[in-house]
Amino acid sequence: MSEGRIALVTGVGPGTGSAIVRRFAGDYQVAMLARNAERLAAVEQNVPNTRAYPCDVSDADALAATVERVREELGLPDVVVHNAVGGAFGDFLSIDADVLERNFAVNVMALLHLGRLVAPGMVERGSGAIVCTGNTAAYRGKDFFAGFAPTKAAQRILAESMARSLGPKGVHVGYVAIDAVIDLEWTRRRNPDAPDDYYCKPDDIAAEVWHLAHQPKSAWTFDVMIRPFGETW
Repeated sequence: MSEGRIALVTGVGPGTGSAIVRRFAGDYQVAMLARNAERLAAVEQNVPNTRAYPCDVSDADALAATVERVREELGLPDVVVHNAVGGAFGDFLSIDADVLERNFAVNVMALLHLGRLVAPGMVERGSGAIVCTGNTAAYRGKDFFAGFAPTKAAQRILAESMARSLGPKGVHVGYVAIDAVIDLEWTRRRNPDAPDDYYCKPDDIAAEVWHLAHQPKSAWTFDVMIRPFGETW
């Protein structure tokens, strides 16, 4: 591990999560959290300055123990990116209520617990950034998005509350909403005829997360909405 700043990233999957890890790993020691230990191990092997911490962020006790491990082994994170996401499609009549509760645990409660675990140390230090990745569902409840849109809206409002509380104490909180289909293997399979500019690239999302986490204190942004140039909005 290289010495220096520390970043913690949840939801390290094959798309946005891994892209965020790669973007930060050049300048940070990156603690990677996700349920899939095998996937994390592969990233750790291929990306320098990363360390795998398998964890289900919907389990509050497991999350607390994992963050404590990160602090013991690496130190207090300078940047936390909550990218883990729970989602399910369906209208309010057809969704499984238990799935909606689990999505709330991943999207909202995990953000609450992460904030409580890292913010006091950031405030004491007088610096830090907590960035949450979201999507269009945080702003509107379309009929087939009832399985997760309520949780993403709650996530964004929680992040805004955190920003208002922590900002005056020197800790930046920001929300990056991705109004797009992210360029992944499974999204390409679902939209085989879509042009390349239909998709938002994970590396470009990661660059915006990096930018938000490193804004000067004189020009902090909370709400960021990104979309490909061809997206209708």
